[in-house]
Amino acid sequence: MSRQVFFYDQPERFVAGTVGQPGARAFYLQASARGRITSVLLEKTQVAALAERIEEVLDEALRRSGGDAAIPARAPVELIDTAPLDLPLEQEFRVGTMALAWDSVDSCLVVEAQAVVEGEAEGEEDGAEQVFEDDENGPDMLRVRLSGPMARVFAKRALDLVAAGRKPCPFCNLPLDPEGHLCPRANGYRR
Repeated sequence: MSRQVFFYDQPERFVAGTVGQPGARAFYLQASARGRITSVLLEKTQVAALAERIEEVLDEALRRSGGDAAIPARAPVELIDTAPLDLPLEQEFRVGTMALAWDSVDSCLVVEAQAVVEGEAEGEEDGAEQVFEDDENGPDMLRVRLSGPMARVFAKRALDLVAAGRKPCPFCNLPLDPEGHLCPRANGYRR
């Protein structure tokens, strides 16, 4: 069986979303363009890690360009997408490995999410990282190319989505972080 690559170059929409109630939510990445929709299932921790890493890559690309790259410092409010996932929600695969990079030639962020490979869920026995070329025998993959503003918007929504399942702080109403919350309104109160 040959590999499927779901490719989106500057999609109309690329979002992280959930199905279900906090504590029992399923997390998805979803890309859509011209009536085509691709949804892949992943873990909450993968969504958080992807969003945080996107922010880091964008900040580094902006720094390296001397501020000339078309990357906003914050997500443009007018582009923020709060709509639910598109339906029908049909999972193409469960995400195992993710990668991303800034393409300085085309000024875009490239996000790749590869399907879980047998044995990957338990972890590699020898500790070696498995790298796949773009060949027909690798795992299925979702590859998305995003502009700087769209990448910032994706990261913001994803981080907000992860935080939405947490209880709010009684002082500032920000989501409580399981590793500790420094409340800006309670003079350094940690919870």
